[in-house]
Amino acid sequence: MISALIAGLGFGLFMSITVGPTIFAIIKYSISFGWKAGVSFVLGVSFSDIIYVALANLASGFLAELMSHEKIIGYIGSSLFIGIGLYGYFKKIKVTRNSRDIATVTTKDYWKIFSSGFLLNTFNPGVIITWITAVAAISNMHASYRFAFFASCLSLILTFDFSKVILAQKIRSKLTPRKIVYLNRISALCLFGIGVFLLLKIALDIKVAGH
Repeated sequence: MISALIAGLGFGLFMSITVGPTIFAIIKYSISFGWKAGVSFVLGVSFSDIIYVALANLASGFLAELMSHEKIIGYIGSSLFIGIGLYGYFKKIKVTRNSRDIATVTTKDYWKIFSSGFLLNTFNPGVIITWITAVAAISNMHASYRFAFFASCLSLILTFDFSKVILAQKIRSKLTPRKIVYLNRISALCLFGIGVFLLLKIALDIKVAGH
């Protein structure tokens, strides 16, 4: 059991420190709308990961079958990245400043941010490949080992994502409204660039290793 926890933490650490598209979205939402928005996005991503892990363990070969539709998933994912990037760049945001530095965000907005995190993670082919690798590596292990592995892995990833939200919020408190708008646009451009890269990767069948 200890070995499963250590292995899971190791894999989770690898995924946490790997620079992926979600980090730019976490920065974008946390700095633009405050820590609650960042947490909403992170929970959407985590929910997507949990669903993938559960289905991969309960339905043998599910992720492998899913990857047979890699191009369709890639096109959907790239469209989401490009769309959210363009929307974030051109959307005029009003940065609220008060004694508690709380942005005005409605419950409906939080659900939209949660959904964007879920969808961006779900339709990212790199995420599917990563979980296929993890499931295949421990497929012969006992169910309790797999549970401990994925529980520790997902917990560490979630902890790291929460720490990114906290860091972004601390940065937000030190920025002027104008700088927050600029940083939001930079993050949006990064998401747009990732979407274009993913689109070209799928269209030209470019093989790139990693998450």
